[in-house]
Amino acid sequence: MRLTKFTDLALRSVMRLAVVRDGDEPLATREVAEVVGVPYTHAAKAITRLQHLGVVEARRGRGGGLTLTDLGRRASVGWLVRELEGEAEVVDCEGDNPCPLRGACRLRRALRDAQEAFYAALDPLTVTDLVAAPTGPVLLGLTDRPSG
Repeated sequence: MRLTKFTDLALRSVMRLAVVRDGDEPLATREVAEVVGVPYTHAAKAITRLQHLGVVEARRGRGGGLTLTDLGRRASVGWLVRELEGEAEVVDCEGDNPCPLRGACRLRRALRDAQEAFYAALDPLTVTDLVAAPTGPVLLGLTDRPSG
């Protein structure tokens, strides 16, 4: 199974927002984009989706920025990936050129089961688990912003 670039970006953004040093100001979307190495517009779309899921809170103006919510910290990675990936199946049996086996195919069911097993393997992990050492310190090192 392969995650979409959008899901990958959203997960990396959440991971960066999950590691904060005492006294750090909240990051702006532009800073998150720079840290994870993507264009601002891509990061903004991912952050907007994460806000809709209740994982990220954004405040505008002076002292504003992005913060991870309690839900964001406790969120199951499996749940988050399911929400970001949507309901799409691994294969598209109904597309522009429908598969002639679609009514009697065992592969489609096996792939659906494998996809669910993939998500289930991520269910026990939380965002907080993802940023435990050594990942968290590396994420903090990716920003040029001085602490304090």
